[in-house]
Amino acid sequence: MEPAPGAPGGTGEGPSSSSDPADTGAASPPPPPPPPRQEQQQQQPLSRYESQKRRDWNTFLQYLTNHKPPLTLARCSGAHVIEFLKYLDQFGKTKVHAAGCTFFGQPNPPAPCACPLRQAWGSLDALIGRLRAAYEESGGRSESNPFAARPVRIYLREVRESQAKARGIPYEKKKRKRDPSAAAASSASASTATVSEKTSEAGGESSSSAPPAAGGTSSSTTSAVGVRRDGSSSAS
Repeated sequence: MEPAPGAPGGTGEGPSSSSDPADTGAASPPPPPPPPRQEQQQQQPLSRYESQKRRDWNTFLQYLTNHKPPLTLARCSGAHVIEFLKYLDQFGKTKVHAAGCTFFGQPNPPAPCACPLRQAWGSLDALIGRLRAAYEESGGRSESNPFAARPVRIYLREVRESQAKARGIPYEKKKRKRDPSAAAASSASASTATVSEKTSEAGGESSSSAPPAAGGTSSSTTSAVGVRRDGSSSAS
């Protein structure tokens, strides 16, 4: 009687074992795919400007949520932006003197006073610039951007003028500095033009005072005047 296939000592082959070293590599899972390029870019550290812009945007959204009644970004207008800027004044560190203060108009008062602290005009202007860019990056349209509204620009201008008077700081437009090489080139071209004009004038004078050619008659002697013996002149 022949032994059954797969029995000990039999000629048949039994089922393959899972511990076969040849099958170890085939059973291992494939390596995970590399992350997309966009995720790699997002993992890069943000710049200081981008980080500040993100914090300012989150602060503004939180302000809209806590507003009474709560506001949505679609219903936000320039008036709400001005309310937000006034809300930030309580966290300001710039002393703005009142009109009745003895230190009004002094940039560095010698003693403390009871005037409140406000947000500096430069800080508010930079904040509005970051929020204006964040609004459009979040999908908002440029023509409906509340941070670029005319009332917001007027408010910033009024804050600038009032702080300039209270602190005695004149805000003047900086004159654009000219390039030294360009200034030197313009002066050189101007001097060259002046020399050429003088040369042309000198040439004109010399040509007008040149003697007449030989055999010709001068324009001043076109009409010859004869002198008689009795002293009277006659034109020939």
